[in-house]
Amino acid sequence: MNNNIEVMKSVWRRVERPSAVKLRRIKAKAELEARVTLRYMALLTAVMTMLVMAFAPMVHGQDVGLAVFNYTDASGKKQLVDVVDKYYPKKIVQPIAKADAQIDPKLRRAATIAEERARAHSLSKCWHFVKEALVASGVVKSRPQTPLAKQAGQELVNNYGFKKLPVSNPYEAPVGSVLVYGATRAAGHVEIRTETGFVSDFRSKTPSRRPLIGVFAKS
Repeated sequence: MNNNIEVMKSVWRRVERPSAVKLRRIKAKAELEARVTLRYMALLTAVMTMLVMAFAPMVHGQDVGLAVFNYTDASGKKQLVDVVDKYYPKKIVQPIAKADAQIDPKLRRAATIAEERARAHSLSKCWHFVKEALVASGVVKSRPQTPLAKQAGQELVNNYGFKKLPVSNPYEAPVGSVLVYGATRAAGHVEIRTETGFVSDFRSKTPSRRPLIGVFAKS
């Protein structure tokens, strides 16, 4: 009887040992998978953080939490600009125009009036809108009569006391100056330099691509 019991115990031990080894292997495998998962989660978190930091400066407005500054300009118009707290070489691509104390301050007023009246897109009435802004500001006493935009510079010089400035880069034109562009088979284009861009019958951050005839202003 005792011999049978010992035999049964021996058989049980032989059966139990593989089961314990298998359990240890399963446990070790689970621990390894958990460590790998944690590492992947940490890596994914780091990548997401880097992407958010990289793309945040490119997105405009409050959606990504960029600071903005609200103010009211001299004409009473509300303005909204980004607060730049870091240097981004490619963020500011156009220089801000400077005011020239030697030119008639009414030209700056003309620029403001033109901005207030301008549309989002061109109406093909650039010279018409510029004429109206010049008259409304008082910088000219009568409405210019030339029909084509490319004729604006010559008329302003001949009849209204304007002078052609020694400026060949539209971005260097002072605030309020009138930029006139030529065209071979078209009317050309005319616009007024603003502090942050250019305006005629529409507003633009960049100047016309047409060949520049000249930059004109009155002192």
